[in-house]
Amino acid sequence: MRLILTDDSVLFRDGLDRLLREARFEVIGHAGDADQLIRQVEQNPPDVVVLDIRLPPGHRDEGLRAAREIRRRWPGVGLLLLSQYAEPAYAADVMALGTRSVGYLLKDRVAQVDELVDAVQRVGTGGSVIDAEVVGLLLGARRGDVALGDLTERERAILALMAEGHSNEAICQRLFLGSKTVETHVRHIFEKLGLVPTRSGHRRVMAVLTYLRS
Repeated sequence: MRLILTDDSVLFRDGLDRLLREARFEVIGHAGDADQLIRQVEQNPPDVVVLDIRLPPGHRDEGLRAAREIRRRWPGVGLLLLSQYAEPAYAADVMALGTRSVGYLLKDRVAQVDELVDAVQRVGTGGSVIDAEVVGLLLGARRGDVALGDLTERERAILALMAEGHSNEAICQRLFLGSKTVETHVRHIFEKLGLVPTRSGHRRVMAVLTYLRS
C-alpha cells in the first residue's frame, strides 16, 4: 500500500514514516502543506494520504480542504486525517467526504502502532475509521437526543464500534457476543434511528452520520 504523509512537523513526519515503513507500507512522498500535497498527488496518486487537518499557512482546516479536493479529483485515494485534539466538530466533515476510504484519528494513536496500522489498512481497503475517543465524546454529548435516547446501553456501545469502522465480526470479538446477537442489535439500531433499507443508501454509515452530523 502506497502512502503520502503530510504534516508541517518534519520530526512527526519522519517518525510516522519510520513506523509505517516498519509495518511494510511504502511511503512514496512527504508534504509540509496542502499545496505541496496536491502537487504530489497529481504527479503520483497514492493508495492513502495521511494528513493533518490543520496545515500551513493558517493552521485551521487547510488539511480538510485539501482532503475534499483530493476526494473530488481522485476519488480512489484513501484519506486518513489526523488531529492533535479530539474535535468532534471535524468528525462530521470527515465522514461527509464519503462512505468509503476515510478516517479521523488522534495523533496520540500514532504511538500505538497496532491502532495506526489497522486504521491505515482499513482506509486503504475501503473502510472507515473514527477515533474511539471522538466517538465517546459524540455519544456522551448526545445522550439527550430523542433518537439516541431510545437506544439501550448495549446498542450505544455497538453504535460506537460501528462508528470506529468495525465490522459485525470485530464487534462480536470485542464485546464477546454471538453473531446473531450483534445482527439483532444492529437491526434494532437501524429501526430506532428510522433507517429503512434503500437501494442506494448504506444504513451502517447513515447510522453513524445520524449523530456525527447533528
